[in-house]
Amino acid sequence: MAARPGQENLPIPQHLAQLVKDAIPPIHPEARRFVAVPLVAVVAGWRWPSVRVLGLATAAAVALFFRNPDRVPPTEAGSVVAPADGEVTLVDEAVPPAELGLGTLPLPRVSIFLSVLDVHVQRAPVAGTVAHIAYQPGEFLPADVADASTRNERSSMRIETADGVAVGVVQIAGLVARRILCEVAEGDELALGQTYGLIRFGSRVDTYLPAGTELLVRVGQRAMGAETLLARLP
Repeated sequence: MAARPGQENLPIPQHLAQLVKDAIPPIHPEARRFVAVPLVAVVAGWRWPSVRVLGLATAAAVALFFRNPDRVPPTEAGSVVAPADGEVTLVDEAVPPAELGLGTLPLPRVSIFLSVLDVHVQRAPVAGTVAHIAYQPGEFLPADVADASTRNERSSMRIETADGVAVGVVQIAGLVARRILCEVAEGDELALGQTYGLIRFGSRVDTYLPAGTELLVRVGQRAMGAETLLARLP
């Protein structure tokens, strides 16, 4: 593996340590308290090997779930990137949730289902200003069923680009996802692919795009948040 710029002259131990650091993604701050609990159990039960092993394994699994890897979004003008990692389950047209304020006509929609093994941070599908955020309480149907978009707990956000184009992105809770975090506020500026939220455990993210948008993904395709090109804006 070629060294990154600035690493060529590092001593071998430091160079190896840097390679390991680069290979292990950082974790979302929300993970700290969840990782801390099994580590406390490890300390408290240090005399029992089974407790240590279980605690360390649990802490590692939690850290893996909350991983927040660095991503490099495309630079092409009009790019819409995947707001989450996961499987593309819907590429269709649907009336967006009323709270988005995008009208009552069907718009192009791309839905991504996140399994418990996927990265669970959400990223801005376009660069722009957060124009509106709305939380909607609801049910906890499996996130991959059609009705989940309208019946499940969700957090909806409308982003307006510098050209005045409005894009909606909706975090949808799933069967075991009982906590949605949206970490930005109305008026904030988002860069393309910037992390803005998190859903714990299995969930779904819907992106609503303006009419005339060229969709570039298909059902069954795997998406990588901030890097997979979902569409090009008209």
